[in-house]
Order: sequence, then C-alpha cells, then structure tokens
Amino acid sequence: MPALIIIDMQKAVEDPSWTRYGPRNNPGAEEAGIALLEAWRAAGRPIYHVRHDSVEPQSTYRPGQPGNEFKDGFSPREGETLIVKSTGSAFIRTPLEKMLRDRGESTLIFAGVSTNHCIDANVRNASDLGFTVFVAEDACFTFAKPDWTGTVRTAEEVHAMTLGNLQGEYCQVVNSRELITAIRS
Repeated sequence: MPALIIIDMQKAVEDPSWTRYGPRNNPGAEEAGIALLEAWRAAGRPIYHVRHDSVEPQSTYRPGQPGNEFKDGFSPREGETLIVKSTGSAFIRTPLEKMLRDRGESTLIFAGVSTNHCIDANVRNASDLGFTVFVAEDACFTFAKPDWTGTVRTAEEVHAMTLGNLQGEYCQVVNSRELITAIRS
C-alpha cells in the first residue's frame, strides 16, 4: 500500500531569510500538498508527517518558536504518524524505516520542503533502502540559492535540477493530480 510522507511543511520556511536570494518556486505547492493529503485521507491510506526539530541555534525550524509549527492544513490528525527528525533525512535516528517495513508499506510518495535538501535526502535514502519512490513535484518547493561558484540560481532552476538528478535512478517524478487520480481508482 502506498504511503504518503510529507516532509517539513512547517512555518519555518515563511521566514524572510529563506528568500534572501529570490522568491521560492511552486507558489501552489501547499494547495497541491493539501489536495494530496485529503485524497490520501479519503482513501484511508497511510500518512506520515515529518517535522524537523533543528538542533541549530539559528535555525527557523528550532523547537519552541513559531517556525517549528506545521503550516496551516498540514498538522497530523488522529491515526496519522508523526516522525520527528533532527537531520535532513527522516530515516536517520527515527523509527520510520521500521514502521514502514512492519506495516508492509514499500511504495512511498514524497511531498514537502525543500526539494534540494530534505526531499532529496529522503528520496535517496528511501531508494537506497529498497523502497519504490515517487515525488509529487508540484507539492514540493525550494528557494533560490547560489551554486558553488557564487552564481545565484533561481528556485525553479534548483528545483528542476534536483528533480532531474533524482528522476529514474532514485524515484519517479510525477504530478500530484496523477497520484490523486491513481489513489481514487
């Protein structure tokens, strides 16, 4: 049974520091993510919410501040699993892998923040662990950032390159509408 894993959809990314190099991409990512979440709920399929509890003092994801809270519409409901992580991947020092294996959930759908950080880390780990992985590209987003030479890349470029690196070898990149259609049929 495919499990939906929503990564770090927290208010931390609303802090202006995230857009210091330019605007984020996929302004409709939250809407697509909520539609995906609601379709999974309606189908009674497994849902995992991943919350990043940063241990870095300056992080907007640090517990005890507003950024640690889930974005509106993304809080876990009764019966949905919450995984708390402090690294980029929810497979590191958490019970996620064991839970998925114990429950026979071998196909994973990822959505969330940010494409080139935690989505990338989780997708690679899940694939390396033998899971079948899909990424809902329109339910993920990232931010503009400089490359290693100092050239600022737009959020669209960072998003597209990250998904290009993952596609085929680590996952199948799809649109949330495709997943919603599949879960309903």
